[in-house]
Amino acid sequence: MIDFTLPEIRRLLIKLALRVVGTTDHIWSWSRFRRRRQHQARLSHYKRRGYQLA
Repeated sequence: MIDFTLPEIRRLLIKLALRVVGTTDHIWSWSRFRRRRQHQARLSHYKRRGYQLA
């Protein structure tokens, strides 16, 4: 997974502080899903362009 980005941290803090939608588990699950998908997209991007992946 990729590291937390500043917008992601900001979003998590707002959601956890206000708890506008869902439970705490839902908020953290969404964050893990989002970072996992970003990682997969990054790998796919580099693979498509022929870069060597470690």
